[in-house]
Amino acid sequence: MRKKKNIYLLCAIAFLQGMVFYSAVATLYRQQAGLSVFEITAVEGASFALSMAMEIPWGWAADRIGYRRTMILCNLLFLGTKIIFWQAESFGAFLLERLLLAVTVSGLSGVDASLLYLSAPEKDAQRNEGWWRSAGEAGLLLSGLLYTVFLSGRYRDAALWTVFTYGLAAVLTFFLQEVKPEEKQAHQRLLPLARAHFRIPGMLPLVLCAAVFGEVVHCVTVYFGQLQYVRCGMGEQAIGAAFLLVSAAGLCGPLSHRLSKRFGDRRTGRGLLLGAALCMGSLVFLRIGILSVALIALLSLLSALFSPLSGAMENRLVATPDRATALSLNAMLADSLAVVLDLGLGRAADASLPLALGLCGAGCLAALLLFGTAARRSSR
Repeated sequence: MRKKKNIYLLCAIAFLQGMVFYSAVATLYRQQAGLSVFEITAVEGASFALSMAMEIPWGWAADRIGYRRTMILCNLLFLGTKIIFWQAESFGAFLLERLLLAVTVSGLSGVDASLLYLSAPEKDAQRNEGWWRSAGEAGLLLSGLLYTVFLSGRYRDAALWTVFTYGLAAVLTFFLQEVKPEEKQAHQRLLPLARAHFRIPGMLPLVLCAAVFGEVVHCVTVYFGQLQYVRCGMGEQAIGAAFLLVSAAGLCGPLSHRLSKRFGDRRTGRGLLLGAALCMGSLVFLRIGILSVALIALLSLLSALFSPLSGAMENRLVATPDRATALSLNAMLADSLAVVLDLGLGRAADASLPLALGLCGAGCLAALLLFGTAARRSSR
């Protein structure tokens, strides 16, 4: 029962850290401080590179110092990034903020999911992950609404309110209970661990499936969706309303475990991936605004239902006590694949939006094949 409070705390922390009040104007915020678009993209690129480089070292460290201590340290650093962002007025300050953020995000990667998974019985893992992911989405949606109503145009005030929410999240972290079990075997070295981890039946295709599906849906719901709305002749107000609808659809994660309970993991995963492929295929030919919004919102819903399923399956397959390191290996592979997909899909979208949407649909079909392979191998 004491460990179960971790579930509520982790959901509350995710909700508070989702409340980034300036998220809708982050680029405008930096431009107002004097940064060019090139400088903004350079900072983002440096941050992503450092995040990937720190992923494995942080997982290795977390498995040795404990998940709770790692969460405390990283969430304090997280708070520090928001304070720096609030006060930043130069390229150097924004660069420092993003580099520190890269260290923080890579430190939390795998640790928060491990803490969540080990804080409750395995049968509740998918349900808990659904609530946890939806809590973050709810925080983002609420902060966007509050910014629009109360803080519109007040960039620095929005950053200050974000400092407050992240400060509260950091405080809540101290109440988490450690759940990392006592080691029954010595820690493995990284290379033997990585080889053994990806040889687990079903692990590699499952990680690739989740990475491909997550990235193509992200591209459509965040980037290509806006281009599709313009292609359909929608105005700015309609596009803003569409953003809220798509974001709200992403709150359906808690329903994921009910689908799996009724239809089974394999049928549920296949149905969600096939549905996403059909949505993207339809968008290739569609020029009707309201139907485009409905399909993109449906994509957001399908992704929200699939993420807890794939996350719970990955956690169940982990066979090493170095769980954070194993999940960091998964994240490293997924991030590397995301870079390649982003470059390819971005170039395709420059040439033709229907082409990019068609490739995203093909990505969903590839994810469907990978999921079927993972399900077969892991059930043997």
